[in-house]
Amino acid sequence: MAEAQGGRSNPFLLMPITLFFALLSVAVLRAPSLMSASGIGAAIIVVTPLILATYALMASTIAGRGTIDLSVGPLIGFINVTMIQLHAAGLLESPIPVFLYCMGVGAAYQLIFSLIVIYVRVQPIIVSLSGYLALTGINLVILPRPGGTAPAFMEEWGFGIEIFSPILVILLLATTAWLLFTATAFYTHLRLMGSDERAAYTSGVPITIVRIGAHLISGCFAGLASICFTALISSGDPSQGTTYTLIAVTALVLGGASLGGGRGGVFGSALGALNLYLITYVLSSFNFGSVQSFVTNLAYGVILVISLLMTLLIPVIQRYIRNFSPLLYFVALSVVVLGIILHATFDYGSLGAVGVYVPGPFSLQAALTAPLETASLTTETEALRLAAAPLVFSSIILIIVAVFLRLAIGQSSRRTIGPAVAVVVAALALAGAYVIAEGANTTQTEVIK
Repeated sequence: MAEAQGGRSNPFLLMPITLFFALLSVAVLRAPSLMSASGIGAAIIVVTPLILATYALMASTIAGRGTIDLSVGPLIGFINVTMIQLHAAGLLESPIPVFLYCMGVGAAYQLIFSLIVIYVRVQPIIVSLSGYLALTGINLVILPRPGGTAPAFMEEWGFGIEIFSPILVILLLATTAWLLFTATAFYTHLRLMGSDERAAYTSGVPITIVRIGAHLISGCFAGLASICFTALISSGDPSQGTTYTLIAVTALVLGGASLGGGRGGVFGSALGALNLYLITYVLSSFNFGSVQSFVTNLAYGVILVISLLMTLLIPVIQRYIRNFSPLLYFVALSVVVLGIILHATFDYGSLGAVGVYVPGPFSLQAALTAPLETASLTTETEALRLAAAPLVFSSIILIIVAVFLRLAIGQSSRRTIGPAVAVVVAALALAGAYVIAEGANTTQTEVIK
């Protein structure tokens, strides 16, 4: 198969990558505080529940039959309100019972969902819509209005003032688990079933077991999303979770997944969720008054329609870009946007005032030798060099690693080298986050001194 080779193109990621860097550039220029430790920390805590909800949708959507789980939002809300009520009763206090309960409830619901679809033979869209309506009402019965308190160990999770937090750990572990899942034969059967269920059945794929397994995976990710959502709001909310249905489906489409099944990836889904967050962030930097929420929904709809129209151009793009590498394209744009970030966050006032021109006799020797002489550096210039050195070094390493991986992938299959690529990219992202965090801590220390 053409897609099995690491060197072949994957043009479905062209749109989400381009949109991500375009929105990130505008967001940084409009509000440079996004690139601070607190800005990135706040972004992580806000976008993580959406990313995990998109993962939950992706697992069942890949299974085919048009399985778009519209009940994922109310399911997250149901787990949230029941967890808050059980915590108030003193039953859920420590992390392990909370995680087991949330993931267990999500998996149990999805198991019932899959059994109805398989054995009762009801269309998945009908089951998901029924679940959406039923869970919405049940949530209001369990908790009529927002209230309650989250478990004590979650109190500091939702502050969003630091980059490294338990929420980031949950997101990284969930993403790693999905990437490891893509290296299994079960995932291959899942994609085959989503692309053509009849062909999968005649090939000996146990489609019943595969479909049930896909729904169980969706339930586990929904449980993790509910934990991060609870940490974000630090309480219970019976209605807020329903909004995740619309934005999670939008993020899934923006990430290049096919609603017909058979195609979807963790990288595209994460980019789709990040794009929605950046849309909200950029629009919040403008003052639309009382119609702010309507403008945000309008932007969601317009960008979703444009993304769907762009998918019609995929055959044309494949005709001219036969060896498109999402990794190299991502790295190339990241270097460009890194320059924009440095420009937006750099304090040009720290360079000092421009020297005053003093007229006098012109010395040719001084004009030629002065630029070559080594002058003593000021404190501001030395601090600037120390702050910029890790970023420049990281950019050079990123380019070298990307070119190396591109050559390696061209000679290998995605199955064998895909996890290695994910580990390298994740390590580079963590290294960049560490550099930003250390730079912020150093700046705070200097200010205190």
